[in-house]
Amino acid sequence: MSVDACAALVERGDPWRFACAMAAPVAARRVLFPLYAFNIEVARAPWVTQEPMIAEMRLQWWRDALEEIATGGTVRRHEVVSPLADVLDADAARLLDRLVEARRWDIYKAPFEDAQHLTHYLEDTSACLMRAGVRALGGADTGVADYGFGAGLAMFLQAVPELEARGRVPLVDGRPEGVASLARDGLARLRSGRKALRLSREAKAALFPGVTASALLARVVARPGLVVAGGVQVSEAGRKLRLIRASAFGRV
Repeated sequence: MSVDACAALVERGDPWRFACAMAAPVAARRVLFPLYAFNIEVARAPWVTQEPMIAEMRLQWWRDALEEIATGGTVRRHEVVSPLADVLDADAARLLDRLVEARRWDIYKAPFEDAQHLTHYLEDTSACLMRAGVRALGGADTGVADYGFGAGLAMFLQAVPELEARGRVPLVDGRPEGVASLARDGLARLRSGRKALRLSREAKAALFPGVTASALLARVVARPGLVVAGGVQVSEAGRKLRLIRASAFGRV
């Protein structure tokens, strides 16, 4: 039950966020690795079983653990929960509870009800993860929700082909003009959030997973057909360059 165990889990399960955490100041890693390990466990919970009730129980387990952290009571011993409890306050734990609740959409095959439902999903998953990380690193929340939405949308659009292959309906409007409009809105929120950020170098590390989002969303605006074709990508060299720039100069 250590940060090292969380780091190993992230290295296996989410190589991009592992690279982002390793690019962060050393002191920030004790926050980011438990946070990203938590995200892996919650994100995969709806997919490891075909039984919705079992998936619901798995997510409820995490909500119960977060409630223990939020209320300051006895926290269950677990390789991820224990180090997570060391870095979260009550408000950060409640942000992550929103993330777990939003992941219930992944259990079922019903589409999003409307565009607002998709917006809330991204705000409660990607954005809440970043907001909790920034808070745990002592940063202010200003601009983080918008930045996190844009970053989350970029990752979500990359996942569209896999989600469709698993029988989900990820896009509310799958027409090229609908996809381009969605990416345009995400790009606007990303840029607006970036302008509003007032963060230390350490707290800004929680935003490193979004460093490729601007390029990805701009690409979708120009060529929305890339989404269903699985072509929303940034080269490995491009990803590394953006991450190095973020680590060295704080440019997210």
